[in-house]
Amino acid sequence: MSDLVNHPPHYKHGDIECIQAIKAALGDDGFRAYCKGNVIKYLWRAEHKDNADQDYGKADWYMRRLLLHVDE
Repeated sequence: MSDLVNHPPHYKHGDIECIQAIKAALGDDGFRAYCKGNVIKYLWRAEHKDNADQDYGKADWYMRRLLLHVDE
């Protein structure tokens, strides 16, 4: 079964995940802003969808990604 929160198959082409390409394209400041924006987006819409747990999981994923990036 696919992990639709941590590694959605539709976000990977070859050996590169979309998040890696976004990070490379945006640079440090842009990537931090991107992650923060996605945390807000997924928290905002979670209660308005059929699967709130999935959106909470995605918000958590982006928050953890942001924290890892800040610690690098």
